[in-house]
Amino acid sequence: MFRQWTIGRKVGVGFAVTVALAVLLALISVMTLRSIVADKHRVLETHAQALADAEGLSADIAQKTAASVRYLLAPAGGGLDEMRKHRAEFQERVARLRRTLPADALGELDEITRCEQEHQLATDRVVALRGTAQNDAGIGAAYLAQVPPLRTPMREAIDAFVQRQNAELTAARVRSDRETRTAVIAVVSVAAAAALVAAFLASRITAGMTQQIGGSVADVQGSSAELQAAANQQAAGAREQAAAMSEVATTLSELLATSRQIAESAQRVARVAEQTSGAGRAGEATLQSGRDSATAMRRQVDLIVQHMVELGRRSQEIGGVLDIVAELADQTNILAINATIEAAGAGDAGKRFSVVAEEIRKLADRVGGSAKDVRALVEDVRASVNTTVMTTETGSKAVDAAARQLDELAGAFKNISGMVATTTEAAREIELSTKQQATAVEQVNLAISNVAQATRESEASSGQILKTATQLSDLSRGLLRMVRNPS
Repeated sequence: MFRQWTIGRKVGVGFAVTVALAVLLALISVMTLRSIVADKHRVLETHAQALADAEGLSADIAQKTAASVRYLLAPAGGGLDEMRKHRAEFQERVARLRRTLPADALGELDEITRCEQEHQLATDRVVALRGTAQNDAGIGAAYLAQVPPLRTPMREAIDAFVQRQNAELTAARVRSDRETRTAVIAVVSVAAAAALVAAFLASRITAGMTQQIGGSVADVQGSSAELQAAANQQAAGAREQAAAMSEVATTLSELLATSRQIAESAQRVARVAEQTSGAGRAGEATLQSGRDSATAMRRQVDLIVQHMVELGRRSQEIGGVLDIVAELADQTNILAINATIEAAGAGDAGKRFSVVAEEIRKLADRVGGSAKDVRALVEDVRASVNTTVMTTETGSKAVDAAARQLDELAGAFKNISGMVATTTEAAREIELSTKQQATAVEQVNLAISNVAQATRESEASSGQILKTATQLSDLSRGLLRMVRNPS
């Protein structure tokens, strides 16, 4: 059954067993270390502290006794307060020891407490004598008789307690060392067992893997040979495809350049068409202005003709008035002649009247002459008016012809503007189409570049595959030699 397992399963089982042994070894080590650390803590925290407090009891008793002696020698020196302080420290140590010591050690502590209380009662009695009027010799004798005999059993009890705590500390250290040695032996034993199991599994897994790897290496050799042939074919095809892609990319680059040139030319044509359209619109506006001017001129010519006709009519009326004036002048002249004749017949009475008549005749002559001059001028004016009317008619016809030509020119400009607009639109469409074509060519060129890059990468990958296949073949042969000839 073990031979039928895969290499991964064998390695996984071996790794799992090794990990399990390592975890077991770690658990044993952790438990052992915890036990050792706990024991060390207990030794340090319980026995060491108890020993320090036990030794401190002796120091507290000594300091309390020294303070009581100083008080007896010098009551004003503060020895009584110091004695009480040291006794309070002694009692605090005793309370701490009662909390930490086991029950079998409390008897010695009770004995120490009892001896200290008796010693303190004796000290208090001597201190009370100090408050009386007794002399120093009596107080000293009372102190020596009561206090030192009680201090000896108390010191002995404290020394015995300190020795017991030393013995407990030593025993705890011995137990800790023994537990440490036991833990080290257990860890070494488990490590040795793990090493044996790992060696057994390694030998079994190595034997199974050798057989499997031998068969697999033979298969790998055949596959690597086939992979080499396929890689050679793929590399050759990739090189041919890369060359074709390069040619296509070059053609597309030229097509892209041509498209861009066409787009630029179409853009320039569109700009020129727009400028031409603007010029056509400006010419159409100018023609419209000319048409308006011609219309205004026609109206002015018509107005002039009307004025000329009116002037001719007025000239004719002036001619009629001049006829009347000439007729009046002739009649006045006849009347003046008649008056002169009558004045000559009247003699001296008619001389002055003849003078007046002569003046009237002269005036009539002058009026007749002026009328003739005016008639000549009126005839000239009428001739000029007729000439002006004829000339104005000719100008009016010329204005009409110019207006018709302006209308025709305006129509031509409209046609030109329409054709220019059509040309502009076509140029813009050509430009847009060319830009779209250039964009499409760029995209195709990019795609071709990507394909070429992929082809080059495929060629490089084919080379790498060929190299890998060669290395795999060499490696398979080396593995086969290692498996068949382990030495």
